[in-house]
Amino acid sequence: MLDDLDITILKKLQENGRTKRSELAEAIGLSLPSLSERLKKLEDHKVIEGYYTKLNRHTFGFDIMAFILVIMDSSKNFDKLTDHVKKTPEILECHAILGEGSHILKALVKDSRALEDLLAKIQSWQGVARTVTSFVLSTIKETTNLNI
Repeated sequence: MLDDLDITILKKLQENGRTKRSELAEAIGLSLPSLSERLKKLEDHKVIEGYYTKLNRHTFGFDIMAFILVIMDSSKNFDKLTDHVKKTPEILECHAILGEGSHILKALVKDSRALEDLLAKIQSWQGVARTVTSFVLSTIKETTNLNI
């Protein structure tokens, strides 16, 4: 489905998602209408899922990042868990996993009190047997770029 030009476009956008279409078209050697058509197709086919701005979390006082392993008592509460997760803004990511636990959550909070409150909330959800939490001390690598 993707040709070499599509891959080149995607790589350039991963380098800088704010690249102007005219600059992108020139760098790749396409006309602006041709580039726009390719981008529309990539978006329509969900190859490009969105464009994002990454904010510095510390600027807004979010000093604690944690990964929370959720151990469920049964898979019958999976839908309830995912509904709660979607409504909880402190949870940035939720992944269903194999191995110990059923889900791993990436959470961002302002301080230890907020983390304690979040954990109490998660542990009160129907079907959650227990949680195991790991604090992030520092981040060595964090990216959304795919190696295409």
